[in-house]
Amino acid sequence: MQEQLKITTTGELLEHFPRRWVELGELTPIHQLPVGEQVTIVARVVSTTKRRMQSRRGFLVDVVVSDDIDGHSGGTLSMAFFNGYDADRRLSSGTRAMFHGKTALYRGALTLNNPDFTVLDAAENPSDQDLSPIPVYPATAKLASWTIRTCVDTVLDAINWDAVEDPIPDDLLREASDSLEPLPGLDQALRDIHRPRQVSDAYRAKTRFALHEALILQGVLSQRRERNATRSASTPYPRREDGMAALLDDRLPFTLTEGQTAAGTAISKGLDSTQPMSRLLQGEVGSGKTLVALRAMAQVADGGGQAALIAPTEVLAAQHYRSIVSTLDVLATAGQLTSWTGPATDVVLLTGSMSTQARHEAMLKIASGQAGIVIGTHALLSDRVSFAQLGLVVIDEQHRFGVDQREALRQSNPGTHMLVMSATPIPRSVAMTVFGDLDVTVLDGLPSGRKPVATHVARMDHGPRIIGRVWEIIAEQIQAGHQAFVVCPKITPGLSATDANTDSSGLRLSLTAPEHAAAVEDMVERIPQIPVLQGTRVAALHGQLDQPTQDEVMGRFVRGEIDILVATTVIEVGVDVPNATVMAVLDADAFGLSTLHQLRGRVGRGQAPAVCLLATRLPDGHTALDRLDVLAETQDGMRIAEADVMARGEGDVLGSSQHGFGSRLLVLKVLRHASLIQLCAAWITKAREHDPQLQAYPALAGEIAAWEAAHGATSGYLEKT
Repeated sequence: MQEQLKITTTGELLEHFPRRWVELGELTPIHQLPVGEQVTIVARVVSTTKRRMQSRRGFLVDVVVSDDIDGHSGGTLSMAFFNGYDADRRLSSGTRAMFHGKTALYRGALTLNNPDFTVLDAAENPSDQDLSPIPVYPATAKLASWTIRTCVDTVLDAINWDAVEDPIPDDLLREASDSLEPLPGLDQALRDIHRPRQVSDAYRAKTRFALHEALILQGVLSQRRERNATRSASTPYPRREDGMAALLDDRLPFTLTEGQTAAGTAISKGLDSTQPMSRLLQGEVGSGKTLVALRAMAQVADGGGQAALIAPTEVLAAQHYRSIVSTLDVLATAGQLTSWTGPATDVVLLTGSMSTQARHEAMLKIASGQAGIVIGTHALLSDRVSFAQLGLVVIDEQHRFGVDQREALRQSNPGTHMLVMSATPIPRSVAMTVFGDLDVTVLDGLPSGRKPVATHVARMDHGPRIIGRVWEIIAEQIQAGHQAFVVCPKITPGLSATDANTDSSGLRLSLTAPEHAAAVEDMVERIPQIPVLQGTRVAALHGQLDQPTQDEVMGRFVRGEIDILVATTVIEVGVDVPNATVMAVLDADAFGLSTLHQLRGRVGRGQAPAVCLLATRLPDGHTALDRLDVLAETQDGMRIAEADVMARGEGDVLGSSQHGFGSRLLVLKVLRHASLIQLCAAWITKAREHDPQLQAYPALAGEIAAWEAAHGATSGYLEKT
């Protein structure tokens, strides 16, 4: 058990919950089993034969089983066990057993090779109707679910339940039961999740353990937030009516939207506090987040502090620099010979590709405090960069940064305010939002005149006319004087000669696997050969180009010297070309929802209507098409993020991984159990007002302390609150 599952105690074994429960009365008959899927069946052994393998040492045990339907023999299924000593010993003719494995076809017949199995003896199954659901545990090749079940049963039978103290206080359990469903105490929950009388008992127990986890984590978070709040106070930066922030508002050639004004007010109050601000600014692509951040940076510079804007790429950092200097105008002329005598600051760009002299000059301005606003990439996280008085860190497109990266500046500059911005919170961001790590400011609405981007899924499986229409739409936009993006998942093709089937559509016909996805270098040559696009000016942009080349290509596109920019996700964030009105994402199913939403935001930034075409070769019914349909149906970033969570998992919400099903949480899901999390947060807050150490709840306090002892040394989410 220790070697296979890293389980060393009975408590860890009881926390190894089943991943599902099988109800025998609802099992699929053999003749209806699908091919190529994991299945569980209950069947009676018809025959068992043993034979030696010809190509290698060892033997095969061939087993034929049949299921009984209404007392009559049903379908039959062949199984092969390689070196199946256990199968040979236990599966004799007439034995009834439950089998679990992946089905396959062999010579046209359905088979189940090397399945897990457990024998159902007469005492355990007098009839299908009397059988309780059977738990199926996460197992390994050498440790079957049935073995784990036997071990769990042994522990459950040996427990002295009178000595077990439930860490969930009675009043919280009652409150949760009143708002959801009656939830069992700890002893009954352990029985119900491992030995349910019916599946509903198991799921009710699972909800109870979600409440348990939410309570422990909220207790840990509450204590750490309190400790951190007293550990490092921040410098307040109140808004000055005679400062750059106020002058910036007066000089804007447009009126701020209601959303920008409301978000700016919330951030301004956060900056005028001795408690470090940690805020997520969630706004749709093109909603004006950068301007909101610039107003905050100007407020900090007015107070003598410095603000650092960190972008994920040099292209975006350089674009931010040009845009901010242009927007500030004379307010960005500190130290320069101008006639302006009002408040001003120096705006500095710092990236890894700058010349040694330029970097040295920028770093001197940062270290001396001359630069009130600093813009750069992760180069700003270097130990060699020293700030005179860093007051605010702004992380642009925060999903491109890891937790440790974005905290590096704050750790070396205690008390720094932090603002992270995202058009689409990735799963980790949603998890952090629910757990209360970040205050959330939602930037509603779009700037005046900005229209939503019409999004359509181009299903190439419906025929060559579909991709042909994609090229026609691009051609129509170019003829109208606009520009287009074509996005590919890959830079180079990397295909064998046998896969190189092409037609006039410009896309290879036989490409379906991700490794065969459209490539920039391939498409930049093919697009000018497509009849409707002949004569168009096409260029490539991707991360393998050196930085000066990327800047040169993007500059030409911005100036309108390129009609179609064929690119990878290097254009995912920050690129602002108002004349670009159409985007085609080839093999769009290769991208995540957040990335697709960000890509879509590169068009529709001007006054003209815009369209995003998501081209896919997947056949109807493929599960990956659901993601594309979400993009076509909505432009709501939070809804997209929630769909992304459901598809990809919350990620390790307590550590530093950005997504996936690697969370240390056993059953708690931050979206599904959001109400439980909020309930526990409120209970913990109220309880600690009168009892900071939770002395009245020793079992709960003990579990919180045990969790911190086990995980406190891990650099991760809880260390960053």
